[in-house]
Amino acid sequence: MNDDSQILIARLLTHQTLRRDDKLVKRALSDESFREEVDKRLLESGLKLLDNVYADHVTLALHRAVEPKIFGAKDIWQNNNFGLTRDGVALLVVLWAQIILPKRERQETHQHKDDDQTDFFGKEKPLPRAEDTSIGISYTALLADFGEKLGKKTRMDMNLGVLSKLGFIERRGDLILEGPLLDLMMDTDLLKERIINGALADVFRASPNLQVVVPRPARAPANDAQAEAPAEAAPEAAVEAAADSPQSDTE
Repeated sequence: MNDDSQILIARLLTHQTLRRDDKLVKRALSDESFREEVDKRLLESGLKLLDNVYADHVTLALHRAVEPKIFGAKDIWQNNNFGLTRDGVALLVVLWAQIILPKRERQETHQHKDDDQTDFFGKEKPLPRAEDTSIGISYTALLADFGEKLGKKTRMDMNLGVLSKLGFIERRGDLILEGPLLDLMMDTDLLKERIINGALADVFRASPNLQVVVPRPARAPANDAQAEAPAEAAPEAAVEAAADSPQSDTE
């Protein structure tokens, strides 16, 4: 038994996410034999390590093979989006599109958030970390652009609070920033095309200010099956929410 793999798994179960620059996480991402041992021990419990080179954190998720035994039929868990209502899921997709897609573009072109212009030699540099490229969005602008579509101020504030508790976002004054799970639990390759040219295209075109694991209630491990519910169901839910979401009396 390797004590380091035991410690790493226990810490992930306890804290839900760990930074990629954590000593044991770095070892798991670079030491093949250590990663195999971690993967083996996780698999025995129906789990897997979830990482993304564009994200600054790693987490745990249910292994695909055990998902049906935990959540039942696929159509059931796809409608169990972390307990979020339709307007909450739609808000999550909107935040992902506004925060993660621009960040991903800056990472792929090796630009930092404070760069004034493109560095022609930038691709010789290491891939920038998320915290060096993720800018976040203004709450005021989000409310102005999407408040009417996503339940007005009271509903949006409530859903932002839920998303913050789940680890998808962080709030700093007027800024809404990327949380540790926002780029881990959403499938960028699948969602990007659907968001830009699909279900939310009309919503984004109508918004002049637009720039485009399982959260633990009791420290439970992450589940990427639920994370893929937004990938499959969120665009449809977003459209429905835009038309049908409950409207608050608070403007």
